[in-house]
Amino acid sequence: MRPNLADADINDLSHQHPSDIAEHIGGLNEQERTLAFLLLPGEQKSAVFTYFPYALQEDLLKQLASADTAEMLENMAPDDRTEIFENFPDLLIKESINLLSPEEKRIALNLLGYPEKSIARIMTPYYLQVKKGWTVRQALDHIKKYGKKAETMNHVYVVDKNNKLVDDIRIGRLLMAEDDQTIESLRDYQFVSLVTTMSREEAIEKFDKYDRSVMPVVSESGVLVGIVTHDDIFDEVERRDTEDIQKLGGLEALALSYTDTPLFTLVRKRASVLTILFLGEMLTASAMALFEEELAQAVVLALFIPLIISSGGNSGSQAATLVVRAMAIKELDLKDWWYVMRKEVLSGLMLGCLLGAIGFLRIMVWQQAGFYNYGDHTVLIGLTVGLSLVGIVLWGTLSGSMTPFLLQRFRLDPATSSAPFVATLVDVTGLVIYFTIAASILKGTLL
Repeated sequence: MRPNLADADINDLSHQHPSDIAEHIGGLNEQERTLAFLLLPGEQKSAVFTYFPYALQEDLLKQLASADTAEMLENMAPDDRTEIFENFPDLLIKESINLLSPEEKRIALNLLGYPEKSIARIMTPYYLQVKKGWTVRQALDHIKKYGKKAETMNHVYVVDKNNKLVDDIRIGRLLMAEDDQTIESLRDYQFVSLVTTMSREEAIEKFDKYDRSVMPVVSESGVLVGIVTHDDIFDEVERRDTEDIQKLGGLEALALSYTDTPLFTLVRKRASVLTILFLGEMLTASAMALFEEELAQAVVLALFIPLIISSGGNSGSQAATLVVRAMAIKELDLKDWWYVMRKEVLSGLMLGCLLGAIGFLRIMVWQQAGFYNYGDHTVLIGLTVGLSLVGIVLWGTLSGSMTPFLLQRFRLDPATSSAPFVATLVDVTGLVIYFTIAASILKGTLL
């Protein structure tokens, strides 16, 4: 049953976390949803709005009066506001920005002016900044005066007379210092910063490398222009990982969440890759046609085709997934291809021998138990299947592990070496390996 306004008094609702409030309001019908949202306190509207799905955000903005929209956007953190604007139609962005005060409008336009995937798009201009010549007392007075609007108070950023970042100081160190000490005397001359034009992928790597909860953002000339906090980076990590998982699954990455993506967009994103894979799998039929004569003479070989190609595809998918993930967390780089190849050759041989032995034993047991009669050449058939599994699993692990390196070499996303693509490649080539081995072992007997 869908909730309504009678389910929870709006005053009780307003004391909950913004995420919980957004979840409750999102379950109301359209009329009650708008009313419930309008009844929230001013600043809380901004916090709750950021947790709504994009489609609901757009609907609400269209229904709200200009004054309500202006108040909500004015109170919103600049980085959250920019993220929302990135997913709105151009006309709605223009109308929304024009409702802001001159100062907030300048900030919004400045953030939107950076490259789309740059770290500057998600930074906030609200931070604590002090001059290196100030005393601790001057710095604390400044923090008391302007700190309320700061996104975080973990660090105080030290700048020179040209507003260039020269250091950062933990707020705890500042609080423990004597009032007459200078900021210069507290510096350790060690700080890490991001550059406005840096990609979000690079920023994630820096956060991970230096284990920071917040990092300053500077212009190319070193001028401090904003900060990026850990919650913004967590959102980017989630988007990146979601995109990689979708690509590994064999579809184009979705710009919006699954629930917000329109049906026809979802079909289009999936259809293109499915069509390519289907055309690739058609080569499997062509490969089988090449060995039509062998199949006609030894129909028993057809029984093991699903077993053979699925084993190769599965081993290739495993290898591709392991290597792509290792590349994503910078555990592997292009120069490591030879190390990976050596390791995967051994892995492929060991896994192939394991599956080959199981396949051989399965045929022998079925023959002895009377479950199926493979004829007078059961051992040869078992050897054919066993050796084919060794070769195909080895080829699958090599294909799956090397394809990401090949893509990276040509500056393509390794995640596009998805499991379905590798499986399709191994399916086609696996049949060639299977029938070639069968022709060699069974020649003069079944063939």
